[in-house]
Amino acid sequence: MVLTGLWVVLALCAFAARAGMQVRTVQWQLDGRTYQGALIYDDAVAGKRPGLLMVPNWYGVNADAIAKAKRIAGRKYVILLGDLYGRGLRPANAAQARAAVGPLYGDRKEMRKRVTKALDVLRAQAASAPIDLRHLAAIGFCFGGSAVLDLARSGADIAAVVSFHGGLSTDDPALARQIKAHVLVMNGADDKGTMGDADAFMDEMRASPADWQFVVLGHAVHCFTEVGEDSPGCRYDARAARRSYRLMDMWLNDAFR
Repeated sequence: MVLTGLWVVLALCAFAARAGMQVRTVQWQLDGRTYQGALIYDDAVAGKRPGLLMVPNWYGVNADAIAKAKRIAGRKYVILLGDLYGRGLRPANAAQARAAVGPLYGDRKEMRKRVTKALDVLRAQAASAPIDLRHLAAIGFCFGGSAVLDLARSGADIAAVVSFHGGLSTDDPALARQIKAHVLVMNGADDKGTMGDADAFMDEMRASPADWQFVVLGHAVHCFTEVGEDSPGCRYDARAARRSYRLMDMWLNDAFR
């Protein structure tokens, strides 16, 4: 009896050591190129939960993006951190990041193709991760915000997209007529890089069937969720970040209902 009890204790200890936030490498192929993202979720939580495709800023899949995905996933979501560049392309500075995003901003069809493939990969993870396929959404930051907005414009069959300080422009405003997702966009009032497109974006949304909301965060500039950024045009703002994450959760909860 004592021996049996000891084995139970050891088994529970082993489970506790394994349980917790998981970061699993996920690879996929598209047009002969290999992409490498990460699946992130807390496996100590019982039951399925919503799946989020998260497209990071222009630095792509790196340690900072994984840390952010862990914070967002918490006990609420399963996140696929999507790679839109391809395995091995991991910008180390702003110049490299600018070079990486340039071809995708120049070819929005290709951007939509890659982000759509990443969404398909998220769906496929339900075979081995606790994803509730009835509740899928996409979120993105900076460049990633542009990407998830293009995913919505492609007519993706997901509940919602949420863009944080993302680009608002499009190559084809008529695509917005295909939007099925609930669209939440949050940009800083003093973000000179994106707010110049705000009026055109709102006109695009008005002409769409989308349930949409455009939130302007006072005194915030670009990068307001990016911890560690501190330059005149790209600065972390703890208050704006905190508020925007709360808005995201409320928006997703409503969309999933």
